[in-house]
Amino acid sequence: MLIACWSPKGGCGTTVVSAALALVLATSEGPTLLADLDGDIPAVLGIPDPSGPGLSHWLHAGPDVAEDALARLEVDVRPGLRLLPAGLPGGIGDDDSGRAQALAAALAADRRPVVVDCGRAASGAALAVAAGASLSLLVLRPCYLGLRRAAAAPLRASGLVLVNEGGRSLCARDVEEALGIPLRAQVPYEPAIARAVDAGLLATRVPRGLERSLRRAA
Repeated sequence: MLIACWSPKGGCGTTVVSAALALVLATSEGPTLLADLDGDIPAVLGIPDPSGPGLSHWLHAGPDVAEDALARLEVDVRPGLRLLPAGLPGGIGDDDSGRAQALAAALAADRRPVVVDCGRAASGAALAVAAGASLSLLVLRPCYLGLRRAAAAPLRASGLVLVNEGGRSLCARDVEEALGIPLRAQVPYEPAIARAVDAGLLATRVPRGLERSLRRAA
């Protein structure tokens, strides 16, 4: 299963949701692959930035590089979870040398559950992967700006992951009805989650509230 997590704007929690979902799947489903198209997964997991080549290099290597070369780019995160790093600071740019569809196909063909942090998924490889995913998850906070951008996005998600914040006027039902996308999970906006990320502990222990919410997402 290829699961793409994306958002129409930054700051919605896409990277944290992607990383935590991959960790949850690695525990419940077995070996799992996490692909980083946005460039921030190592920081969120609390692991060093991989020093070798990554997805950006594969995308620009040309058609003579086989799809199975992706496996040589993987690095261990913890038992059961491997990471395909972005390869460049700032993630994958729009220029992907026309290999975006090849990447989407290769990830979809993997026998493991594959979770991809697509970031904004506005164009290039991120958009191609999100469009070709078996489960395309829109990660959103219940704010008017995010809702407006999601409605205008060039991609329609198959499910919604809502990061709940207290004090917002919009509720989950408002967002679900406005976008016409079924709600798959509601992630609590909790200090424990922020502390786990800030301390680099997410790869060691997913906060209980986050884990419980994301079990329903996939």
